Amino acid sequence: FSFRKLWAFTGPGFLMSIAYLDPGNIESDLQSGAVAGFKLLWVLLLATIIGLLLQRLAARLGVVTGLHLAEVCNRQYQKFPRIILWLMVELAIIGSDMQEVIGSAIAINLLSMGKIPLWGGVLITIADTFVFLFLDKYGLRKLEAFFGFLITIMALTFGYEYITVKPNQKKLLQGLFIPYCQDCGTPQLEQAVGIVGAVIMPHNMYLHSALVKSRQVNRADKREVREANKYFFIESCIALFVSFIINIFVVTVFAQAFFNKTNADVNQVCANSSSPHTSLFPNNNQTLEVDIYKGGAVLGCYFGPAALYIWAIGILAAGQSSTMTGTYSGQFVMEGFLNLRWSRFARVLLTRSIAITPTLFVAIFQDVEHLTGMNDFLNVLMSLQLPFALIPVLTFTSLPSIMHDFANGLLWKVAGGLLILLICCINMYFVVAYVMSLHNLGLYIGAAVLSVVYLSFVAYLTWLCLVALGASFLACG
Repeated sequence: FSFRKLWAFTGPGFLMSIAYLDPGNIESDLQSGAVAGFKLLWVLLLATIIGLLLQRLAARLGVVTGLHLAEVCNRQYQKFPRIILWLMVELAIIGSDMQEVIGSAIAINLLSMGKIPLWGGVLITIADTFVFLFLDKYGLRKLEAFFGFLITIMALTFGYEYITVKPNQKKLLQGLFIPYCQDCGTPQLEQAVGIVGAVIMPHNMYLHSALVKSRQVNRADKREVREANKYFFIESCIALFVSFIINIFVVTVFAQAFFNKTNADVNQVCANSSSPHTSLFPNNNQTLEVDIYKGGAVLGCYFGPAALYIWAIGILAAGQSSTMTGTYSGQFVMEGFLNLRWSRFARVLLTRSIAITPTLFVAIFQDVEHLTGMNDFLNVLMSLQLPFALIPVLTFTSLPSIMHDFANGLLWKVAGGLLILLICCINMYFVVAYVMSLHNLGLYIGAAVLSVVYLSFVAYLTWLCLVALGASFLACG
């Protein structure tokens, strides 16, 4: 083992880990703390470990083949399924971009004490494009350093909230290592499912498999390939451990301070502190519901204005970093699936325009409740795209014709298949629960029709995956 070599391979894992810290994840964290207290920390730990194992497969594909996941899909799948896959991944990237826009707009609104309206914050996020393009000119290593800086900001800001609130350490450890959820009902179950859906992101598989190509590896030398796989895995472990700690900060802050609180409790505290956000919390006995915006407001009421501003800085860092990973993902996906080599400026401009337009309309004509409510819809959207990343990555890493001596063994085939099945089932439950909560017959019918098409395509990908895993009796046609 060499720390110098580990440093040389350090970078791609930290860029990949940003997807575990985007505004959608932060919102899922704070809601799980407010709804279930410390009881769902073990779900967050389990989801992060599963995410690490799946990221390992994506990284190995890029290291061994010298191709990223989108390029392998382009070579291995027929034209029609390849186009469908590309569209699904693009949807996931646009959804992630929208979450970044929402998070950044809310953070800017909080930092300006409401002087910059939400639609103004949405427009300001257009500047992300130029920041990214400016940094990109100086090389990937400089960009990786900037990502490290943003992750450090998140660790310091959310760590400050953690120290200020002082969560109960005994409850924290119990929630982390004892898989239980005493007195949990449907809201807690849905929150647990939401954690898994928010943590494991589909476009992240495509991104990680491409980022590892930035390091020179002699693929004719098996020892060197094996070494690269080892160091990339160690780096991914470190990066996801850091992101996990930051997620823990957010969950435990809201678990300690706001679990089982009512709107009336918060309303009274906000009124006593002369907070301008008192009107956000009606004076009734309903359980407190929080999101990124209300989370900052309630922290300001209980722990002073500094807590609100520092929270907003952390959310802004999360939003700014996630836009860059989304941009890179979009570039790799478009080049891989379509062999189109657009300039980064054109690529960023297209996805950012698609992401900003609906978000801007909601910000102008609706209130912050609807803007943060979009996050739930976007989490559902990205949950639906997960099979289109997880099934291909397991399929290709199991094929000796692609991976040669580095193809998955029996243990990885079985474990990977079961993990992907578990994740897809969990996310389908999340989607069904969301659709049922809308209480609209027309939406039910539309969802039923779309689900038939969706499940048919997932079944097709699963069939090809089973053949790759060794079920040769299915290999007909």
